[in-house]
Amino acid sequence: MNHRLRRIGDYLRMADGWRRLAFAFAAGAGSALAFAPLNFFPALLAGYAALVLLLDGAAAAPRPLRRAALTGWAFAFGQFLIGLHWIGYPFMVDPSAHLWQMPFAILLLPAGLGLFGALACAAAMYFWREGAGRIFVLAICWSICEWLRGHILTGFPWNLSAYGWGASFGILQSTAVIGAYGLGFLTILLGASFAEVFVSRWRLPALLTALFALFWLGGDLRLSAEKVAFVPGVQLRIVQPDIAQREKDSRDFMLRNWERLLDLTTRAPLKGITQIVWPEDAPPFLLQASPTALEEIAALTADKRSLITGAQRLTRNGDDIAAYNSLYIFRPGGRTPYIYDKFHLVPFGEYLPFAKALHAIGVTKLTAGEIGFSAGDGPHTYSDIGAPPVGPLICYEIIFPGAVTAKQRPGWLVNVTNDAWFGPWAGPRQHFLIARVRAIEEGLPVIRAANTGISAVIDPKGRILAMIGLNRMGFLDAGLPAALPATPYARFGDAGFFLLLILGVIIAQERKWRRK
Repeated sequence: MNHRLRRIGDYLRMADGWRRLAFAFAAGAGSALAFAPLNFFPALLAGYAALVLLLDGAAAAPRPLRRAALTGWAFAFGQFLIGLHWIGYPFMVDPSAHLWQMPFAILLLPAGLGLFGALACAAAMYFWREGAGRIFVLAICWSICEWLRGHILTGFPWNLSAYGWGASFGILQSTAVIGAYGLGFLTILLGASFAEVFVSRWRLPALLTALFALFWLGGDLRLSAEKVAFVPGVQLRIVQPDIAQREKDSRDFMLRNWERLLDLTTRAPLKGITQIVWPEDAPPFLLQASPTALEEIAALTADKRSLITGAQRLTRNGDDIAAYNSLYIFRPGGRTPYIYDKFHLVPFGEYLPFAKALHAIGVTKLTAGEIGFSAGDGPHTYSDIGAPPVGPLICYEIIFPGAVTAKQRPGWLVNVTNDAWFGPWAGPRQHFLIARVRAIEEGLPVIRAANTGISAVIDPKGRILAMIGLNRMGFLDAGLPAALPATPYARFGDAGFFLLLILGVIIAQERKWRRK
């Protein structure tokens, strides 16, 4: 067995030129099987182990930094190409306008994100030394680049390494302490450590496997420790209209879409319901320009009831018009609604960076309308809604660790979304898994209303209490889970992640001194 493992390890180390890049691409592509919906976490661990062996070969060849950067780019390109394959679906909504852009998006986004992998491996190669220290070096550099990916140019922290544990919510409970970035660092460390078994060194992978076994055991104990508590007197109705994106903004379906929304909301008696939640951009028209719709909403909120809905809105200042992807909270009795504006906008979807240059070559944003959305001013918490204070999040705003709550901690998060943009399979399920991890990190329930996608009530430990599945029309009634006390992550953010990085640097340096 040991002899066979050594032969495999030597084969990967000796790969050069296009073969090394092909192996790196295959390892990265295979590692994406760990993400939703497959959740096959061994693939992610095996991918990082293969990456270490390929970098060992690069370290022994001429121009190691260049070879390491190319190897890291090929690995990350493969991982993002497979993990984000659903990114092509938005371009098929209006094929006459956007289909020609689809090949560029499918290839250029993973290629651009692959630069973070190139940077991580080039930086790791600068400190690369034979022995276990290189495992820590790679984990440190790769996880730092994951953090940078979540922050640079508005950030895109999708499919972080931590999300490879979607099959084990016991292990994901650790994000309540160290967050997704901290768990990602330990996950990369675990996977990379398995490269040691190919040279018959078992100590490090055994220790890290034991650590994750403790995470799993502790997390499962946490999940089974107590029953879910609910907020007294609060009852939710979540509506999922399941409208195809091609019909969402069409004038031909405007009346039908509105009537479907009202019908699902009132299909069962509203007695006892205190909070109605509609998805992102639910009304098919501007509420501010529709007195009739506002009267119907006032009727829904007449009996000490609130309505939370995503909706577009326009503001005018002289000749300047601004558009917002907003969320309205219509409070009981028809009082003036709270209005929250989305602040993490999707590039190319909701606005065009370098708009003049891109318009010149025929590129337009994916959402309807010529005006790009303007950004809001950040997270907010709203009180006096007949329920605990709420923190609203629109669509992919929930993917950003540590950036989902205002200074005043809410009692629950409401995430309105329209996952019809993400296709019928992987994209919505990845988005849903991320929402569940945010609930664990913050110790807050997440109430999710999707046009189509997965609408659900998620408790503060990430458990699903009620759900409407993907591509289904309907509504669900449920209580509101009570929030937990603020988790360590909610209090200290990524401090645990940075402490793990510092500990990793100390161990890597100690291994270097020991070898000397």
